[in-house]
Amino acid sequence: MAHAGVQLDLERFSCSICLNLLKDPVTTSCGHSYCMSCIKDHWDEENQKGTHSCPQCRKTFNRRPDLQKNTLLAELVEELKKTGLRHAPADHCYAGPEDVACDFCTGRKMKAVKSCLSCLTSYCLKDIQPHYDAPPLKKHKLIPPTKRLQENLCSRHDEVMKIFCRTDQQSICYLCTMDEHKGHETVSAAAERTEKQKELQVRRQQIQQRIQNREKDVKLLQQEVEVISVSADNTVENSEKIFTELMLLLQKRSCEVKQQIRSQQETEVRRVKDVQEKLQQEITELKRKDAELEQLSHTEDHTQFLLHYPSLPALSGSTHSSIIDNRPPRHFEDVTAAVSELRDKLRDVLRDMRTNVPLTVPLVDALLSEPEPKTRTDFLKYSKRITMDPNTANNFLLLSEGNKKVTLVEEDQFYFDHPDRFTHCTQILSRESLTGRCYWEVEWSGTETDLAVSYKNISRLEGDSDFRNTDKSWTLYCHRQIYIFFHNRVETRLSVPVSSRVGVYLDHRAGVLSFYRVSKTMTLLHRVQTCFTQPLHAGVGFYRYGDSVEFIEL
Repeated sequence: MAHAGVQLDLERFSCSICLNLLKDPVTTSCGHSYCMSCIKDHWDEENQKGTHSCPQCRKTFNRRPDLQKNTLLAELVEELKKTGLRHAPADHCYAGPEDVACDFCTGRKMKAVKSCLSCLTSYCLKDIQPHYDAPPLKKHKLIPPTKRLQENLCSRHDEVMKIFCRTDQQSICYLCTMDEHKGHETVSAAAERTEKQKELQVRRQQIQQRIQNREKDVKLLQQEVEVISVSADNTVENSEKIFTELMLLLQKRSCEVKQQIRSQQETEVRRVKDVQEKLQQEITELKRKDAELEQLSHTEDHTQFLLHYPSLPALSGSTHSSIIDNRPPRHFEDVTAAVSELRDKLRDVLRDMRTNVPLTVPLVDALLSEPEPKTRTDFLKYSKRITMDPNTANNFLLLSEGNKKVTLVEEDQFYFDHPDRFTHCTQILSRESLTGRCYWEVEWSGTETDLAVSYKNISRLEGDSDFRNTDKSWTLYCHRQIYIFFHNRVETRLSVPVSSRVGVYLDHRAGVLSFYRVSKTMTLLHRVQTCFTQPLHAGVGFYRYGDSVEFIEL
């Protein structure tokens, strides 16, 4: 165990810059120790930046600190050199299959504690001692033990590769500079390491910044999850209350209607029974009179018959028959119709509520969506082949070039009737639906035209089907002198040079729609940030005969 402690001390008392045991050790205010010469050289390199930092914790200092030798630490290092190396190695200090073995040991190999980049040899605790004591060896570069030392040898000349060829971007030895790398730009490996170290540091800073940004994004997403959960819970609770109140209201109204019907039923039945009773009395009276007349009809004495006949009262007319005969055979049909109408209205309201719930762009889409391309080459990665749908074409639009070119003509093209056809506006939509990330280019010629992106269910009715007058499409109006962007009757004039070729970029998920003037650098004409709730279609509209638009095959 003593030997293990010695090895641990060797690592603890090593300089993190040169990886050797501390020589003239000094300690910075942040608590890290270095060889005095190593930290001085490090800070000399940082002088040009104007700031100085600790190589381990990266703590920065406003001014270059003054360095004083750490006497106590120097004595500990010296004591470690003298006493630590006398400990007898334990069995566990022998090299195993996974360990780096000492190249100097004979017989059973000991574990290496250091590898020398100058000697290209690994040493155990015993054999490394000359590198600490002999002045010529003290200049050698010691690193933690590694099995990859031979990779530092030139495979052709068997020499240590201490030179870097910038022309071929590879490490070489000094003999290589005299033959196949002759005339190439070469520097020392240390100098190239310094440059690459700077690049590495910049890259690390970029990665760390990206990590910080992503951690912020994750935190925002977590907050969004919490907000969504709280909002959903509150909405469910409120909705349940509202629907409960609605059901109670319906139940109450149902009871009221039921009571009204029963009350009206009672009134109507009472009225009918009153009439029925009077009619029954009339029937009884009529039967009595009929019996008297029958008895008189059987009188054989003519004088008696004539004597009693005038005394019979005249038959009065019925006061109820007209009411019964003219009353329509319906009682509560109006109530049933009113309740049915209420049911239909409630059904429509519930259906509209289900389909018209506002949608928002999720925060996760905005955060996870990739950045918009910058160059035309980047845009072309998302190129989409666009063809026009003849079923949507106005009758005065001529299709050509495999349905990729549209021209407004004076002759009726006699298309078959179709519910998707634009009959009031000279417009057309693409056959392809557009989702995800898409890019396409159009070449327009003539005086003026509309380049649109639209939902397919845009109205076909007069006045509502114009790309510029609806919230279901986004339109770039192209004129020989100006661009104007339209959405839902709102126009935005664009102060940019006009071009006959326009590129359109769509990121459906992120809700981004951009129009570009096509060039190597791509000039942005107008960008829209919204929430698309349906697949989109490319569209074009015309105003003057002879104007045309062609979707370019990219």
